[in-house]
This record gives sequence, structure tokens and C-alpha cells, in this order.
Amino acid sequence: MTALLQTASPPTMAATAAAIDEEVAWARCDSPLGPLVAAATPRGLALVAYEAGRLDALLDTLAVRVSPRVREAPDRLDGIRRQLDEYFAGRRQRFELDVDWSLVRGGFGRRVLDATAAIPHGAVATYREVAATAGNARASRAAGNALGANPLCIVVPCHRVLRSGGGLGGYTTGVDKKSWLLRHEGVES
Repeated sequence: MTALLQTASPPTMAATAAAIDEEVAWARCDSPLGPLVAAATPRGLALVAYEAGRLDALLDTLAVRVSPRVREAPDRLDGIRRQLDEYFAGRRQRFELDVDWSLVRGGFGRRVLDATAAIPHGAVATYREVAATAGNARASRAAGNALGANPLCIVVPCHRVLRSGGGLGGYTTGVDKKSWLLRHEGVES
């Protein structure tokens, strides 16, 4: 697998204590699918989510699970905003950035997101295939749950995971967005 996302190493107790004092920067990002919210810590990108009337809930989640110091700082998100713009314009097929996995509950869910991050642009996999790559081929429902909780939509391309029969399956803010993303990448949905 080519390194798509650079992963911060697991936090130590001292690093976790220091994280409480670190600031989370967030910004809105335009997209053809509606506004996105992106957030980053000094370790990397922690969130890309559809705003969809959920801004307060997204910011509250960041404050509780990452750091209470959450502030709007669009300049600190210029890199991801540029990469998202390039992706939506059809000029980028993979994201190159550091990732802070603070919003991901470890274990199987993290392995599912790692497997999903490895699905190339223009390709798809099934929930069962992703579950197998993550270590348990019989856990396709758990893989679906992990993808439903993906804090890094588009960047970790959960839209590329389909039902075994070829159906779209679910998508957090509607399968219409999943279908659009797949067509945008040249996949018939």
C-alpha cells in the first residue's frame, strides 16, 4: 500500500495530557455536495465532515474528545482546503497529509479505516472485503458501523465501500452524496 495518509503514533500518557492543552483549528470548506467542516490539531487532520446543520455537534465532539480549545482558524486548514478543491475539480486522486486519529476508537474500527484508505481512486470494495482486510471477514456489519463513524469523509473514502451485491449501502448524510462521489471518480453507481 502506498502511503496515502501519514499516521501519528499512538499517544502516550504525557502526550494525552499535552493534547488537552493543544488547540484544534477548524474551518468550513466549500464542496459541490454542500459545506464541509475540517479540523486539525498540530498532529494532523482530525475531521472532515458534512456540516448539514451539525456544526455545533461537530465542534462539541472535538471539544470533548480531542481538546476543549477549539477555534475557527481557516488559515491553518489551507492545505486540506486546497486538496479538497483539487479533488472536487478532478485534479487530485489521493490526499497527502498527516492525520490525527483522535476521533477514531481503536482496534477493528481503525483497521477498517486503514483498509478503506487503501482503496484507490476509481475502485470500490465490499464491506466484507474491507472487514477481511481489517482481520475479520465475518464482521461486515461492524465494518459498516466503523465506516458510518468515519470522522474523515472523502479523505478516508468510505464512499468506495459497497454492499456485496453491488448496492450502494449507507452513507452518513445520504446515498445521493455517495453516488455523486463514485460518479465523480468514474465509478458507475
